[in-house]
Amino acid sequence: MLGDQGVRLVRIFHIQGDQFTELQALPDAAPANGYLWVGIGRAEFGQNIALLQGALQRWTGGQLVDLHVSDMLNPQLPSAFDYTSWYDLLVFRRLAAPGADARAALTRIDTSPVGLAVFDHVLLTVHPAECMVREYFANRLLQQQTPGGDARNSARMPPSPADMALRMVNYMVDSYLELRRLLTRQLDQLQQELFGPSPNQSSWKLLLDSRNELHLLEDTCEDQRASITEWIDSIDELPLGDDVAVLRERELLRVRARDVQEHIERVLSHVRRLEASAENAVQMHFSAQSNRTNEIMRTLTTLTAIFLPLNLVTGFFGMNFDTLPGIHSPRAFWITFGTMLVVGVGLSLYFWRKRYIGRPR
Repeated sequence: MLGDQGVRLVRIFHIQGDQFTELQALPDAAPANGYLWVGIGRAEFGQNIALLQGALQRWTGGQLVDLHVSDMLNPQLPSAFDYTSWYDLLVFRRLAAPGADARAALTRIDTSPVGLAVFDHVLLTVHPAECMVREYFANRLLQQQTPGGDARNSARMPPSPADMALRMVNYMVDSYLELRRLLTRQLDQLQQELFGPSPNQSSWKLLLDSRNELHLLEDTCEDQRASITEWIDSIDELPLGDDVAVLRERELLRVRARDVQEHIERVLSHVRRLEASAENAVQMHFSAQSNRTNEIMRTLTTLTAIFLPLNLVTGFFGMNFDTLPGIHSPRAFWITFGTMLVVGVGLSLYFWRKRYIGRPR
């Protein structure tokens, strides 16, 4: 059986009220109360799709559409939302756990899709290998239970598959919120290295790579925002009805979905600020290089202006004529040398006072 695999790649839970129970195998029928949550790895989902489709048919009377199965198996699929008369499908890209080299997070933001099929009484989630999202919620909800049941735990337990899915999406978005501090700190460090006295060329390449990664992260956040917006629209399009409990549950879903949307907006806004900061750093780098070139050219031009009259004097007295004035005088050399020295020193002092040479204040 699918649920008997011993490496916890497939986990099945029954959620009813304040009870959260892990099952060892797929049940033959849907529970009379509560709902089922099946969390499975992407590879195991592809290997056992026929078994899962049969279970979904028994539980809900419907199966996953073939195109949606392909979407859940596609590791490159962007965040997206779709729906059928049996279920809603949300594909949401989650952030991979950062590696040992924290600085590499700025140049490689690794994400992978998590598929969530939300039925009326079943939640099917397809995760990448070693996904912490499923384990986090499984362990958290198991720890919330008390022997006699508790009102606080009952309020925290997800009352429906849609609520559970939104909590998982919110958790994934919060990981992007935590990433903001790391990206900001690393980008500030890169800017300080680039504009230091001896900038490193590897830091310059790292800044360009980080700018490209921020563009990709912005695209990811925009896809996430569009997916959540479509889900909110689908909730708003449902018929109202007269059941007060259903209306209250639907309103709570709207509130939670809007909260997730607001978190995505915060991440997107911060990413755009980081993009602008990275772009400004690139422009400032080019400006600094241009200013450095201008300083060099100004110094060379100033030296040329100082030696130009001296070269004129030496060129004049270097002509091969016997009738040059003072050429046969023993004092003419020292008079000419002194004049050249005074002109050179005078021009140097003039340009120094004009701050054309020396370090600018």
